[in-house]
Amino acid sequence: MESLYAPFLRYLPEQASILDLGCGSGRDSFAFKNKGYQVEAIDYSAELVKKAKELTGIEVRQQSFYELNESEKYDGIWACASLLHCDRDCLPEVMGHIFKALKPNGVCYMSFKYGNTDREKDGRSFTDLNEQQAHDLLKQIDQALLLQQWITIDKRPDRDEKWLNLLWKKHA
Repeated sequence: MESLYAPFLRYLPEQASILDLGCGSGRDSFAFKNKGYQVEAIDYSAELVKKAKELTGIEVRQQSFYELNESEKYDGIWACASLLHCDRDCLPEVMGHIFKALKPNGVCYMSFKYGNTDREKDGRSFTDLNEQQAHDLLKQIDQALLLQQWITIDKRPDRDEKWLNLLWKKHA
C-alpha cells in the first residue's frame, strides 16, 4: 500500500488531518495514524466500524459518504475503494461534499475499479470508472485540480483487476 500512500502523503503537512472515507477494516487509518497523522474515519457498515475501532484505537463513525457535511476540516481525504459503491448519478454531489470538507489546497485520493459499467455483485452495487469518466467528473467540480491519475493491478491473490487511482487537489 505504500506505493498508493506516497503520492497522497507527499502533499500533506506533518501531522495533517486525514479523513478515511469508507475506512473498511481500518487498515489505512491505522497506517496513517502510525505515521503521525491525525486521523478520523467513517464507514457505513456497523460491523466494519467495530473492526476499525478495534484495530486503530481511534473513534470511527458509522456514516455514509452521502452524509459528509464538514467544512474545510481536513488536509486530506482518503477514499480507497469506497466511492465505487456510490451511485454514478450521485458522484458529483458526493465530490462536492468532499471538496467542501477539504481545507484550501487539501488533497483527495480515490480509487475505482477500472471500467465504464455500473453493476451489482453479491448484493452490493459497484460504479467503475475510466479516464474519460474521471475527466468528466472533474469538470463538474469547480475547485478540483487533477494532480495525478494512474492505473494499478490488484496485488491480492486470485485477483486480476485494474484500478483507476486519482489524486485531486482543492484550489485555494
